[in-house]
Amino acid sequence: MRDAAPPPALHPVVPHAGGPAHPAGVRAAARLRATHNGRATTVPLLHSDGPFHLRRLRPRGERARVCVLGAMSAPLGGDRLALDITAEARTRLEVTTAAATIALRGPTADPATYDVRLTAGEDASLRWLPQPLISTRGSTVHQTYRVELDGSSRLLLREEQLLGRTAEPPGRLSTRLTVRRDGRPILDQHTVYGAPTPAWDGPAVLGGHRATGQLLLVGPGLEAPPEPVLLGDPAGGHCVLVPLADGPALLATAVAPTPARLRRLLDEALARVPGAET
Repeated sequence: MRDAAPPPALHPVVPHAGGPAHPAGVRAAARLRATHNGRATTVPLLHSDGPFHLRRLRPRGERARVCVLGAMSAPLGGDRLALDITAEARTRLEVTTAAATIALRGPTADPATYDVRLTAGEDASLRWLPQPLISTRGSTVHQTYRVELDGSSRLLLREEQLLGRTAEPPGRLSTRLTVRRDGRPILDQHTVYGAPTPAWDGPAVLGGHRATGQLLLVGPGLEAPPEPVLLGDPAGGHCVLVPLADGPALLATAVAPTPARLRRLLDEALARVPGAET
């Protein structure tokens, strides 16, 4: 049986008086914060909660690394999950996940919410590189990314979704990505997949593909291509790399029949960007 936790500040929920937040779902908020001590990036705050277990990894050069491990099945219907990641001034931080996140229906048909907040301070570099989110039959998930960047910070963000497991239709997946740089919005994107959304898998959207995702690069030194770059996989899949209007920022969006082919397309898009931190 899963233990309930207090509601996260990122997605407030009013609990029942004198009892847990809600008997049908977990309320959990995990937090991590990276600081620079004058010599190197350290991670003094690792607060695990609910399904999130945060673990430090071996640094890679100047970059501190943290992995998010799944301590229980999540998100399930009715869950309210939040993850808050802060890279303070001059830090170099990479955060990943150990395995794919599998959205399941759970004991209730209520939707689950999964909120991720990313903050990067002055001259900070933040990489958010999770494994895919898998939408399974009967699940409903509302995922949000809220990103706040300093004008001198750098961001590499990858998000990938797999719509249904083998021979299985997906649930309903809603994802919104909002990015602000120096307080000004540079990207606000909302996508919805799965029934009852009409034509979500039609030729104008996914074209029959089950894997979709994007790669976002923001930061000084990026060299935008003179025109959009179109990439293709001979085995199926397409990707387009375009600059954002209020950069410096580049967005690669891809669809593919499998997560492996999707990842190859996004990696190829990243390799096409001079000045990108790899």
